[in-house]
Amino acid sequence: MDDFAQYIGPGEVTLERLLPASVERVWAFLTESDKRGTWLARGKMDLRVGGEVENIFDHATLSPTPETVPEKYEKYCGESRMLGHITAIDPPRLLAYSWAEGEAPDSEVTFELEAKGDMTQLTVTHRKLPNRTTMVGVAGGWHAHISIMFSVLEGKTPPPFWTTYMPLEAEYEKRLP
Repeated sequence: MDDFAQYIGPGEVTLERLLPASVERVWAFLTESDKRGTWLARGKMDLRVGGEVENIFDHATLSPTPETVPEKYEKYCGESRMLGHITAIDPPRLLAYSWAEGEAPDSEVTFELEAKGDMTQLTVTHRKLPNRTTMVGVAGGWHAHISIMFSVLEGKTPPPFWTTYMPLEAEYEKRLP
């Protein structure tokens, strides 16, 4: 399997990555606001089924490298918020929550962690995506965000989000059915 997210059925994509950190450390990067804010979004997370998940996105804060937001995504310049609720949790192996975005019905993202020596196999699955356009954007988004997390876990300067995301979006446009 290559590094790209895979189409697993209508409205579903999955991405697997071997991360340079223990399961406990990756779990902290999924659940703790200060750590999650280095690669995805900061915000509170009530770690119980039904608990609220707040993701406060600000892509400009993910890397010290300045970049221009693509015109197509200017509405995401600055801070944007997403609220969801935990649908499944088994620390530090499984976290799933609803993903509320715009007018579309909620989708669901699941993170599964498995120890592989001193590394962690992370599987991110995003389900209930309403259409192909959303699947392309979600696949590219998770790919870019997990790449940023990988850099942070390695202690390297993460690449800027949009510079990472845009070529991925174009590639997923070609790859996803």
